[in-house]
Amino acid sequence: MKILEAGSGVLASDPYQTHGFTALFTVLLAGLPALIGLVAYLASRLMPERLCSRGLRTPAAVCRDLALLCSAAALALYMWGCLHLLLLDRQGVGNACAKQSGGVRVAAFHGDFVPLRMVCRTDAGSVFTVVVPDYVNPSVAVLLLLVVTCATAGLLLHRAQPSGAHH
Repeated sequence: MKILEAGSGVLASDPYQTHGFTALFTVLLAGLPALIGLVAYLASRLMPERLCSRGLRTPAAVCRDLALLCSAAALALYMWGCLHLLLLDRQGVGNACAKQSGGVRVAAFHGDFVPLRMVCRTDAGSVFTVVVPDYVNPSVAVLLLLVVTCATAGLLLHRAQPSGAHH
């Protein structure tokens, strides 16, 4: 019995599997309006009249805005990595694996979404990643850590404010 991956038309036992076009396209399609919304909100928060108003620049609001800025940057970087994967078909990924392997036969490749990567495995047992720029995953991880830190600090500062100072 042959088992197909959902929507891909690829046998589940196929050693050469990429991220599905549908999944990557969905991530990009959902991520784009989210990114535009975050950028629009941050742009409204960073208007000169808001920046000059002392009452609207509470430490809690600054932490919140920093968390949102880091979220937008992390989302943009993740989408950048997805775009790299979207632009290559199976043959392109195979070529990238073969180029990186240094002449050793590529036995298999597969894609992961977290962390975002395309993993190649050679007959010699070497495992390496291709296609997604090396800076994407570490940068996304650091930015998400900053999101959690800033959001937590913002929440604690917001709760510590007198009840009339909440914005």
